[in-house]
Amino acid sequence: MLFVCTLVGCSPPNDGGDERVTQAMNEIAEAYVKLVLAVGQHDNDYVDAYYGPERWRTEVEAENLALPAIEEEADRLLAELRPVQPTGTDTVLQLRHQYLTKQLQSVRARVQMLKGANFPFDRESEVLYDAVAPSHPDSHFAAIAARLEEVLPGRGALSERFAAFRKPFVVPAERLDTVFKAAITECRNRTRGYIQLPAEEHFVVEYVTDKSWSGYNWYQGSYQSLIQVNIDLPIFIDRAIDLACHEGYPGHHAYNVLLEHHLVNGRGWVEYSVYPLFSPQSLIAEGSANYGIEMAFGDDERTAFERDVLYPLAGLNPSRAAEYNRVRALVDDLGYAGNEAARRYLNGEIDGDAAARWLAQYALMDVQRARQRVRFFDQYRSYVINYNLGQDLVRDYVRRGEPVSRALMWNRFGGLLTTPRLPSGLR
Repeated sequence: MLFVCTLVGCSPPNDGGDERVTQAMNEIAEAYVKLVLAVGQHDNDYVDAYYGPERWRTEVEAENLALPAIEEEADRLLAELRPVQPTGTDTVLQLRHQYLTKQLQSVRARVQMLKGANFPFDRESEVLYDAVAPSHPDSHFAAIAARLEEVLPGRGALSERFAAFRKPFVVPAERLDTVFKAAITECRNRTRGYIQLPAEEHFVVEYVTDKSWSGYNWYQGSYQSLIQVNIDLPIFIDRAIDLACHEGYPGHHAYNVLLEHHLVNGRGWVEYSVYPLFSPQSLIAEGSANYGIEMAFGDDERTAFERDVLYPLAGLNPSRAAEYNRVRALVDDLGYAGNEAARRYLNGEIDGDAAARWLAQYALMDVQRARQRVRFFDQYRSYVINYNLGQDLVRDYVRRGEPVSRALMWNRFGGLLTTPRLPSGLR
């Protein structure tokens, strides 16, 4: 079953009843795009992608707005947007109004941070990403670790035993590209079985070093992406599918392609030609990319594909695929440990060394990986909630009213990738 916009959220453009509203939002959207580009003049990480008119970027660079002026402009646009309320039957137009409002509010919050405001972790995530992650005590993670103690018995710290267990599952560097491309091909084929993508969509893979992240999708526009994989640290066999789905299909690449196809080209909504990283859009992007792994592969399907295809390509022992995935699933239950470490670290309750030790104890990271994660906290701060909380919110949205058919799940998932839905709208 192909996703072909059968949802209410994919209704056709409005029939004229909201023409005045649409025109007003179009003007505000153009100003919003330029405002995001203006923030990017002060924050190198802010503009994750831009494929709108190049002259807009040139105009913004020439104007070189100071931060106070950007904040004033955000306030002005929010005041203009407030009375512009869609009244017709186009549900997506209503979502667009909500989206522009929250995105502009996040622009203002990011500017305030660049001016020196220091929000507590939860408040920061709320104003930037329209969501607050749950907080868990140490006992929550200790209980999960206790289950792992039974699976990985022995002496020494649990993180050390986990590291020793994983060593035989490292993909040799000379085989990495072959393994990764095989994973991407499978993820793409599985996604295309349910979602129709433009024929010209394409990506390029690069292998890089000295980054605080493990993988990144840089969307170029015109349905093209650059996917970068960080090879600073060993890459384990499970990361092939994780990265292929998350960065590629049905993750970031598919998401951006569908937004450009349906909203930018299909509706002329220019606000989607720019992607401000520190905004509610990121929770949808990261959450759908993480949950996209489950959408593409059921547990048994994933194990079978890794065992039969990826393990042989990597030169690893396929008979241990099921064992490795059982342990991986338990470790995945520790996913919120990263949030807790970031919350405590960024709130000033612990320093960087303590955060790395906490990650080693409760997220089972080795020393190098824990330090890399603290670097990520320094650079991206509360962005960490977008992965695990985002995944949970997307899962709940897609699977609401279980049991649901796989076709319906894909239909809901595809609708999420092609509409301006907000994190608070997933609940």
